[in-house]
Amino acid sequence: MGSITSYATTDGKRYRVRYRKPDHSQTDKRGFKTKREAELFLAATEVSKARGEFIDSSSSKVLVRELGATWLPSQTHLKPSSFEPLEIAWRLYVEPRWGSTPISDIRYSDVQTWVSQLTQGTAVTKHTTGGPRSATVVLRCYGVLAAILDTAVRDRRILANPARGVSLPRKVKRAHTYLSHEQVELLARSSGQHATLVRLLSYTGLRWGEAIALRVRDVDTLRRRLGVRENATRVNGKIIVGTPKNHSARVVPFPDFLTLELARACEGKGQSGLLFGNGVDHLKQPAHADGWFEVAIARAKELDPTFIRLTPHDLRHTAASLAVSAGGNVKAIQRMLGHSSAAMTLDVYADLFDDDLDTLAGALDRARSESNAGKSWSRPTHASAIPLASVNRSQGGAGA
Repeated sequence: MGSITSYATTDGKRYRVRYRKPDHSQTDKRGFKTKREAELFLAATEVSKARGEFIDSSSSKVLVRELGATWLPSQTHLKPSSFEPLEIAWRLYVEPRWGSTPISDIRYSDVQTWVSQLTQGTAVTKHTTGGPRSATVVLRCYGVLAAILDTAVRDRRILANPARGVSLPRKVKRAHTYLSHEQVELLARSSGQHATLVRLLSYTGLRWGEAIALRVRDVDTLRRRLGVRENATRVNGKIIVGTPKNHSARVVPFPDFLTLELARACEGKGQSGLLFGNGVDHLKQPAHADGWFEVAIARAKELDPTFIRLTPHDLRHTAASLAVSAGGNVKAIQRMLGHSSAAMTLDVYADLFDDDLDTLAGALDRARSESNAGKSWSRPTHASAIPLASVNRSQGGAGA
């Protein structure tokens, strides 16, 4: 137990509480106006130590900037492509607003206001301009702050995370864009030297980084299989080669009409040479405004005014659509796309299975008709099945 002593000040008698922290080091807190206040503080401190809830007031004064400087480098489990957005969110949004704030001074209402300002575009710092931020950006910024404060809770610097439970914007899911077989071919022919890459993306569902990381040794033209073992991502202007998403390699089938095109892409390259491009340097993702993909779309629209705008990633959605329309098994489509489960495939592409609802309803209708065919239904004789009007008439006649 601690001790309570009094001391004199210019404002009168005050009380000091001396106690030991869980690490057995001694500390004190002074300035209590009454002995009763000091006793209550000491009792509460002893209870919090017994429950494992003791918070050292000095450690709760640490700044968010200090914790962030250690939290961010600790995210070594993330791939470079996932780490970069977190670093940007910290540098542009979180650190400018919260860096100089002690974690003990952060309030739930302050975090809610900050999130609302980001969403509305009123949270402007010296590093950013005005304008509403997308739900993705807001959620990422909030996630960085909340994760830092979670660490503070686990370190027993604060008792609870004041960021948890705030209202967050919802991400609006963009509708998938699908091309038909004819539209894929039109886009491929409009892509010039990249025609094979467009067809590959549209019929295998590979992600852009997986496709440009393919090597000659990954192509099995006899079994019509592609070994997806690497993923190339552009981070800070540099190509970083790592494992595919979820760190899981997989084997993907490709249709027979691509065999000759892929064989030609392999010509003149060693087994370790890259399939697309010059065999040495990874292809860069086409620029959004004037890259070869945008030029191909413009050419396709000249030939077909109904051609829709899309991104290279939309060709992955097209592959899923074409596979479903061809009667592909959901489990096989899941493996082709590299999803963690068939349930995920069904959730992501639920709209592709709308026709199955009509098929299901039709099947139930036919099953009922076949079950009831040839059966005669006897007239109901139970009292509860007699029309109410007949009962009323019979009762009225008796009374008359």
